[in-house]
Amino acid sequence: MGRGSGPIDRGAGSWFLVLPALIPILILSVGPLLYGIALAFTDAQSGRTRATQWTGGLNFQDLLHDTLFWDSFRIGLLWAVGVTVPQFVLGLGLALLLNQNLRMRWLARALAIVPWAMPEVVVGIMWRLVYHPDAGVLNETVRDLGLGDGRDWLTGLATALPAVIVVGVWAGMPQTTVALLAGLQNTPQELHEAAALDGAGAWRRFRTVTWPVLRPVALSITALNFIWNFNSFALVYVLTNGGPGGRTRLPMLFAYEEAFRYGQFGYAAAMGCVMVAVVAVILAVRLVGRLEGGEDR
Repeated sequence: MGRGSGPIDRGAGSWFLVLPALIPILILSVGPLLYGIALAFTDAQSGRTRATQWTGGLNFQDLLHDTLFWDSFRIGLLWAVGVTVPQFVLGLGLALLLNQNLRMRWLARALAIVPWAMPEVVVGIMWRLVYHPDAGVLNETVRDLGLGDGRDWLTGLATALPAVIVVGVWAGMPQTTVALLAGLQNTPQELHEAAALDGAGAWRRFRTVTWPVLRPVALSITALNFIWNFNSFALVYVLTNGGPGGRTRLPMLFAYEEAFRYGQFGYAAAMGCVMVAVVAVILAVRLVGRLEGGEDR
């Protein structure tokens, strides 16, 4: 009798140990998510005196014809891809460099993660000073080099999004570098030495030895970076507040304005549901890729 109840007791004990971590997730993450999904099917607004009504899919029908939202969605995809791809390329190059046996390598690694340690609001304020049209470092450099009088990078219709993308790459590259560096350090050194003895050059060693080990880490951090970048808010809000003319209005900024500037909570929740669906699709594709690639085995 005692033996039969052992597995059940151990299972109950495991759940008891998990509960302290599970309860905050349910309260602070799952609960608000479910509430937001329910809110998307209502006409909830701020300052209303009558009760909120259930409207079904009306918010989503309106969203399908909202060209401003889909413009912001397109800008969000451009921003996410424009930040994620350079983050990976530059992070990989920096990780390969920091993986070499260099002098003062510990200092270089510490300096490489400085942007990651800075809050996004501080990063935004700092780069606003860099881009300042009159006293900014960038325009001062342009004038010193005789390349012109400079420009207002964050308010120009053609330069605002590229300027913000540069900041996003700078701020997010350290986490990519750290993840890739950890993957590089898991590559057996004996394989590199054997490939070198066989006459393989640096590119061939990277392609045949390093990349197969690094590939799962690279795919994971790229997918996470894309999700984080697509859901960005604070950095772009501080830099441009979505301007000029909506050129940097990401979907999260658009939903924020609908909710807290115009008081359309139900409509903003519908936008949030669309963004959650996009993230869910990315995660599903990533999971299918892991299972088909046998990365979990």
